[in-house]
Amino acid sequence: MLWPIFSIIVSLLAFCLAAYFYGWVKKLPIADGPLSNVGLLVRNGAFTFIRREYKVLLRFVGVVSVLILLFFPKPIWSGEVKLNILMAVAFILGSVLSGLAGWIGISIATIANTRSATAAQKGLAPSFMAGFRGGAVMGLAVVGTSLMGAALLFIVTENPEIVLAFSFGASSLALFAKAGGGIFTKTADIAADLTGKVELGIPEDDPRNPAVIADNVGDNVGDVAGMGADLFDSNIASIAAAMVLALPLGQTDLIFCFGGIGLLASMLGIIITKVGANGNPGKALNRGTYLTNFIFFVLSLAAVLIFKFEFRLWLATSIGMLAGVIIGFTSELFTSDEGKPVMHVAKACQSGPAFTIISGFAYGLLSTFPPIIGIGGAALAAYKVCEPLGAGYPLLGIAMSAIGMLSVVGMIISNDAYGPIVDNARGMAEMGGLGDEVLRITDELDAAGNTAKAITKGFSIGAAGLTVIALLAAYQEIVQKAIGQIQLFSILDPLVFFGMLTGIAVPAVFSAMLMMGVDRNAERMVKEIHRQFDEIPGLKEGVEGVVPDYNRCIDIATVGAIRELIPAGLMTILVTMAVGFIGGVTAIGGFLAGNITSGLLLALLMSNAGGMWDNAKKYIEAGNFGGKGSDAHKAAVIGDTVGDPFKDTAGPSINTQITVVSLVSSLSAAIFLAVSIF
Repeated sequence: MLWPIFSIIVSLLAFCLAAYFYGWVKKLPIADGPLSNVGLLVRNGAFTFIRREYKVLLRFVGVVSVLILLFFPKPIWSGEVKLNILMAVAFILGSVLSGLAGWIGISIATIANTRSATAAQKGLAPSFMAGFRGGAVMGLAVVGTSLMGAALLFIVTENPEIVLAFSFGASSLALFAKAGGGIFTKTADIAADLTGKVELGIPEDDPRNPAVIADNVGDNVGDVAGMGADLFDSNIASIAAAMVLALPLGQTDLIFCFGGIGLLASMLGIIITKVGANGNPGKALNRGTYLTNFIFFVLSLAAVLIFKFEFRLWLATSIGMLAGVIIGFTSELFTSDEGKPVMHVAKACQSGPAFTIISGFAYGLLSTFPPIIGIGGAALAAYKVCEPLGAGYPLLGIAMSAIGMLSVVGMIISNDAYGPIVDNARGMAEMGGLGDEVLRITDELDAAGNTAKAITKGFSIGAAGLTVIALLAAYQEIVQKAIGQIQLFSILDPLVFFGMLTGIAVPAVFSAMLMMGVDRNAERMVKEIHRQFDEIPGLKEGVEGVVPDYNRCIDIATVGAIRELIPAGLMTILVTMAVGFIGGVTAIGGFLAGNITSGLLLALLMSNAGGMWDNAKKYIEAGNFGGKGSDAHKAAVIGDTVGDPFKDTAGPSINTQITVVSLVSSLSAAIFLAVSIF
């Protein structure tokens, strides 16, 4: 039990560092003028949404925890009562900690945004540090809580299936938080862009626009709280899957060893990451990530050599880490405003919005190939590296490659949360009237943040891909343990084929439900913006003292997001249960394979295409192909509007969806064995 304790100690150190950064950011000054009031509006709006969302999710957690108590892993009247109770408690704990991670993220992001905007008056470096250290609070809190939760549960129960229930709690909350936050943020973003930029030709963050505060709120609830819950979910799911496979082989210590070292490496990488007065913020973020990976590589190798862990399992872990770097690199290649794909899409904007959509979608399809090959190649290489060790080790090798890819997730989340913080800082600088030089600096930080978000989205999807392959192996292990023999899933078996085709369709239906939710909600908000411009005298003209009703737009986004998020999330869980009750564990094997492959393709396509359209717009706004207000710019705004629900709602929610259905399948395996039509 020494290594789980080591994980807990490192997690506590991470909390201490996060608390220091929180205090450091909070002590930074706020510029005089309207900035403080704007920041307060955004903070209040973000907490209003998250409180209302969590009240709805509290009911979901209550209902599901009762169902787990009664039926999982077996009906309470036929199984062990103690095990059912522990499963329910673990599910609640996972949900609470995932929600807490989102709450912490909102809290620091809505403080760091005003500080980053103010610090830009002194230059790029101070503004960068305010944004990055704010993001680091989120990164350290997410990884610390997930690692500590898994370690404590294992110390108490020594049962990896309890950790699976903990992971299911985290995944369920992440699914709804990411979907709800994504619907909110894209409702406001699309409505603000269409009415402001396209119709009236006013700047992006003009305070006359009634949706502008809701847009800034959305950056926090979607990109900070949502993505934090998402990567919390991926991290704990990879640990849970590896534990299921490692326990029979006596290798659980290695998981906690690498988990603790990964968090330690992230802490060192975060401390090292800085940018010079005239430096490149994007390169600084990448440099910090590469350094963190190198630190993990060295420390994990030292641990393997000193404590005599299995060397081939370390190789499998390193393969996963390398695959994560490659996926991040290819995401940057396709989404950076310095890359050729973005420039080509920006050039196509000169020919109109149709060419914008065609070129972006085509490059989005191309962008899926390298990361999917990377995920498949990492799984294959890890399997083959560990094959000589004997039965059980090849699948554990795949799980360890997922651990490796997520080893530096603390640094990855810090980079990701930096993005929406500096995006907010840019908007607040404009609304606060901080001047053109501050806008130039925050624009530069924002461009780096957009690329960082695209990289982390690609990384999180890739990590989820390897994690769910490991979860599929864990599912097979649970089924074999229950029936006492090897369970093979052949595509020629009609039950497997039925499950696979159903699994392929679910991510598409899930994505459609989320994007239709954004569409309906954005239409409601556009009508409200038009009403305010028509009915509030002097608003459109910018008469001094005339302000829009920001709260009305926040309310529309909040109510609509909460209304739309539940059906999509429930659909994925209910379809999984239906397939299990129809075709049993055999059909579920095919269902998971179909869901994983289809989900990865769609998630990568939407995330990368959306990032391309976004940065093509920013490339034109920088003065290329006619600059702001040109026909090319209007076409780019339309492309970005299409890409918004791609990259910030549906795309990053799919990887959470495939994790949730994998966990539901594993936890329900005993029920599907006992009750199914075929």
